[in-house]
Amino acid sequence: MANSPWSHTRSSTVSDDIDFEIKGQELQFVELELDPGESAVAEAGAMVWKDAPIEMSTVFGDGSGGQGSGFMDKLLGAGKRLVTGESLFTTVFTHHGRGKARVAFSAPVPGAILPIKLDEVGGRLICQKDAFLCAARGVEIGIHFQRKIMTGLFGGEGFIMQRLDGDGWVFVQMGGTVVERELHPGEELHIDTGCVAAFTESVDFDLVRAGSVKSMFFGGEGIFFARLRGPGKVWIQSLPFSRLAGRMLAAAGSRGGQNRGEGSLLGGLGDLIDGD
Repeated sequence: MANSPWSHTRSSTVSDDIDFEIKGQELQFVELELDPGESAVAEAGAMVWKDAPIEMSTVFGDGSGGQGSGFMDKLLGAGKRLVTGESLFTTVFTHHGRGKARVAFSAPVPGAILPIKLDEVGGRLICQKDAFLCAARGVEIGIHFQRKIMTGLFGGEGFIMQRLDGDGWVFVQMGGTVVERELHPGEELHIDTGCVAAFTESVDFDLVRAGSVKSMFFGGEGIFFARLRGPGKVWIQSLPFSRLAGRMLAAAGSRGGQNRGEGSLLGGLGDLIDGD
């Protein structure tokens, strides 16, 4: 593959160690290069194109269990996806031919596709519930519950987030421009709740009050900020999907155009009621 700011050549790993290249600027897509027998798993409807030798199949859950998984294991994997608001099924793309073959997947909104090697971030990534785009076979897609009830109710992204486990490559989609911050032990960062795209498991996620009562009610930033405390890595997105959808609805004159999930009195409670 040609060199790019986001490209990769293989190394030893348990998961399929796929080669990839991310192309584009505001509307990106990721192109995966598979060797014979290698597979990638993706969200339904994310594919842009594929070479003919790559065969597509639909599976329950995330497809990480392999052929030996029992029915209950597959059902549990599918249930995890259903809880996060995703489809019961994912699509697996496997190269059954010879030589190299490629398949490409695109993000649904303007923003960035971020490649993350899970074994380089402790084997687990916590991210917003609609962040997963695709991954190498062997990566497990699970759910992450906020332990603190107030965080779950008013955290903007809700009580449930996605959890990605494994040692291989995952590709997560984030809105707008993405900034990565490395937090030292005890270091804190306050972020708009909708702009928290992902963080490593070692980061403590909680809420802090957004200033005075006057600021909370009239400042337009919501009642709470997300407080992330190190050590660990945090990824921040400048354009949350919920904010983009809210602006589009408002521009269309919809009565439901105001985004209750951020910058409003209801905060995450409105999202919880709506099931977001």
